[in-house]
Amino acid sequence: MIDPHIAQAIIRQAPEAGGPDAECTLAEGEEFEVVVRMGEVESLKDAGSRAAGLRVLIGKRAGSSYSSDFTPDGLRHLVRSAIDMARIGSEDPDAGLPAAADLGSLTADLRLYSDDLKDIDTERRIALARETEEAAFATDPRITNSEGASFSAHSGQRVFANSQGFSGEYRSSSCSLGVSPVARQNELMERDYWSSSARRFAALESPESIGRSAAERAVRRLGARKIPTQKAAIVFEPRTARSLLGHIFDAVDGDSIYRDASFLAGKLGQNVASEAVTLIDDGTIPGLFGSSPFDDEGVPTRRTVVIERGVLQSWLLNTYAARKLGLATTGNAARGITGNAGIGHNNLFLEKGERSPEQIIRSIRKGLYVTELIGSGINIVTGDYSRGAAGLWIENGEFAYPVSEVTIAANLLEMLSRISEIGSDLEFRGSTASPTLVIEEMTISGT
Repeated sequence: MIDPHIAQAIIRQAPEAGGPDAECTLAEGEEFEVVVRMGEVESLKDAGSRAAGLRVLIGKRAGSSYSSDFTPDGLRHLVRSAIDMARIGSEDPDAGLPAAADLGSLTADLRLYSDDLKDIDTERRIALARETEEAAFATDPRITNSEGASFSAHSGQRVFANSQGFSGEYRSSSCSLGVSPVARQNELMERDYWSSSARRFAALESPESIGRSAAERAVRRLGARKIPTQKAAIVFEPRTARSLLGHIFDAVDGDSIYRDASFLAGKLGQNVASEAVTLIDDGTIPGLFGSSPFDDEGVPTRRTVVIERGVLQSWLLNTYAARKLGLATTGNAARGITGNAGIGHNNLFLEKGERSPEQIIRSIRKGLYVTELIGSGINIVTGDYSRGAAGLWIENGEFAYPVSEVTIAANLLEMLSRISEIGSDLEFRGSTASPTLVIEEMTISGT
C-alpha cells in the first residue's frame, strides 16, 4: 500500500522548488494473466509496479515528470525534472488546475475493491482457464481447436493530490475469464469468444457457462454466406452495440468539440438521435468498471445525461476543455501517471427499453443481426461510418443463416436518428454498456 502522505509531501516540495501549482498521482498495482491453449500453459505474467507522476505549472507553462523511485532523492529529482520542463514549455492561456470549489470526492462505498482475489492461488487460476477451454470443447464435437482461454486479475491503489488542498485515494480490483474456441465443419472454420469480468471473483460467470457460450457462438457461424447488396434493418447485439457508444463518446469528447472535429459540434440542445435514445455517463454506480470517487483532476465523478430522448444535452469535459468552451467540467478528466489530463468516460450506457431481444427479432421482417464488427472506417469529423460485419440473417422474425464478408455503411447522425428500438437487456460487462439496438435501415454491401 502506498502512503497517501507521499503525494502531499511531493506537492509541498513543488512551490519550494519554483512550481507554485502542482498535482501528483501515485499508482501501485499487481497484475496477473495466464493463457492456456489446448490444455497447456502458453504464457503467464505475474508482475507488480508502482510509479509517481507530477505536473507543475509556472504561470501558464506546464511541465511533467514521473518516476518509480520513491526514495527522498528520487522524489526530489521528480520535482526538479517537472519544474525544468515547465520553464521551457510554451504558454497556454487555458492551462491551470481546477477551481478549489470544483474539487472533492464521493463518500459512498463504490465497491471497487474485493479481497477475494487473494484467495485464488496461481494453480487455481490456471485451472480456471483450463476448465473454461475444456467446457468449450465439451459443448459440441465441431469445436476442434482453440485460440486460447485466459484468466487475468488486477488489484491496485491510486492516490491523487494537488496544491489546491485536495487529497484522495482509492483501491480497485478486477478479474476476467474468457475463451476463444474454433469450430470446424468439413473445410470451414469459424471462431468466436465469450468472457466475463467483475470487480469480485465471486461475481464471475462459471467456466462451464463461459465455455458453453463461446462454443455456441462459434458453431452458429459455420456455413456463413454472403448476401446481395441491399438496404435493410441492422440489429446490433449488446457486444457490437457498445462500439457505437464508443463512437458517440469520441463525438462528445470536449477536445473534439473545441477543435471543431466532431459531427456533433454546434449541436448542443438539438435533436441528434431518435426519441428512443437516452445516453448517460455515470461514475457513481457501485461495483462497475467506470466508477471512481473522483476523476484524475480531483473532481467528484457524477451522473451526466449526454443525450436525453434524442436531444444532445451535454459534452463530456475536463477542466481544460471546459475553459476552452466557457463551460464547467463534468468530472471526466482521465490520465495515466503524468502529463496533462485528457477526457474519458465513466460508465457510459444507453438506457434500456421495454422489449426483450427475442421480441425485437421476431418483429424484424428482414435484417442483419450483427455479432462482429471488423475494421475502423469511422470519420468522427463527418460522421461517415463503414465497417466490415458478420452475424446472422433475420428472415420473417427468425435467424435464417449466418452471414460474413459484408460491409455496413451509413452516417452516424443518420444512424442515431434511425434507432427504432432499444432492448431490455442492458448488462454491464465493462465501462461501456448497451442493450440490443435496432437501426431501421443501413446499406449492406455484399455480392
